[in-house]
Amino acid sequence: MTGEMRAEFDSTLSEPELSELVELLRALIRIKSVNPPGDEILAARHLEQVLADEGLRPTVVEPFPGRGSIVARVRGDGTGGDPLLLLSHLDVVPAEPAGWTHDPFGGDLVDGYVWGRGAIDMKSMVAMEVQVIRRLARSAKEAGRDPAADPIPGLRRDVIFCSSADEEAGGWHGANWLVNEHPDWLRAAGALNEASLCMTYGGARFYPIQVAEKGFVVYKIHVKGRWAHGSVPTPDNAAVLAAQIVTRLAEPGPPRFTEPIAVSLARAIPHLTARAARAIQGLMADPNGLTAPEPGAIEATLRDLCDPVLARTVSAIIHDTVSVGIVAAGVKYNVIPGTAYIEIDCRTLPGTDEQAMREELRRRIGEELWARMDIECEQVGPSVSAPLDGPLYPLLEQVLRDHDAGAVPLPFLAPFATDAKHLARIGVPTYGFSPLKTGRDDGLLALMHGDDERVSVEALRFGLPVLWDAVSRFCA
Repeated sequence: MTGEMRAEFDSTLSEPELSELVELLRALIRIKSVNPPGDEILAARHLEQVLADEGLRPTVVEPFPGRGSIVARVRGDGTGGDPLLLLSHLDVVPAEPAGWTHDPFGGDLVDGYVWGRGAIDMKSMVAMEVQVIRRLARSAKEAGRDPAADPIPGLRRDVIFCSSADEEAGGWHGANWLVNEHPDWLRAAGALNEASLCMTYGGARFYPIQVAEKGFVVYKIHVKGRWAHGSVPTPDNAAVLAAQIVTRLAEPGPPRFTEPIAVSLARAIPHLTARAARAIQGLMADPNGLTAPEPGAIEATLRDLCDPVLARTVSAIIHDTVSVGIVAAGVKYNVIPGTAYIEIDCRTLPGTDEQAMREELRRRIGEELWARMDIECEQVGPSVSAPLDGPLYPLLEQVLRDHDAGAVPLPFLAPFATDAKHLARIGVPTYGFSPLKTGRDDGLLALMHGDDERVSVEALRFGLPVLWDAVSRFCA
């Protein structure tokens, strides 16, 4: 990059721009785009006006009532290759005010934090991506160019911004629809998306960069008992059978270290305390980390090394997991139920398909109970991965090191699903990159989807310049 281009893409963040970023985030939190029902169109229209004020002409779509998504593009000169996509989502999960210190949809700025549902997942990232697009549009206007049509000075690739509906419920009304109906809007050399957050452990700051995510399978189990009078207990009580099935589903399956996690642990070990390093090496039964000791030893080691939230997270990324979400049976207290149903959320490691997951459930439940039930697959999403040796991942690691001398970037397998699954169908490698530098006591992993979700102004102060540098280095 020439000296002139470096000046054009200076990552310095001024106080007025930081205030602008904070106020955009607060405004987005106040828009109740809770899924269900969604109402993301309200947030999409707000961002449409924000970007129109910068001279851009974004596209807002509403293929289903209330389910709005927004796409905008700024142009490079075309010499650098395919575009970079900045991906995010507009919907948030529900929030019950009773458990909150501040109104979950108030967007309060208190004690250096922006409070509210979506502050972490993921309206802070939406706001930072919009701010990147704002910067690019303003640089075009300063050069006397039309940011909606003319190349941005110094930019060699197009940059696409897309914030979609429905990610929190599978993305079917958002990214899935966009990929099916307008794939050219999203085709890119790579995409930056949400990810896990910076965490401090043993004095080191680890920055997970998501290169893969688990798949998911949602099942509904129909339990078959026999209706009877409550005065005479019977072994055919469907509620009792359901309870037995639920108990067996809670059994952890065999652990498995996939490639991203094996690489991540190997890179983390030099930065851990001697005790933690020995323990992690003990978990990985061979040099490649492809097998492991008994599940009990894994869980005990994680409980010993980590706080409960981190221990559960690490356990989730080395297992195919099963979570029971709904158990229902019965019509009246004195009627033994003849039917019951259980809905479960299975998250699958790379290499575990739906059939393999079904077989694992059968192993856990056992043949006797399996014969008393029918199982229905309601929803499936495959695991996805992006290359570590492509042009984008090493750049993301280097940008983090340049902004934080103590940064330890690590490839990461996310236990949750994102819209990366839909982009994979059109060949877009997606990297989770949420560069929010969190404090030791922020506890943001526990706040995601939880009460008192919040993000610090200092995390935003760090994050926007990092995101800006990643975009400008890849595209300029």
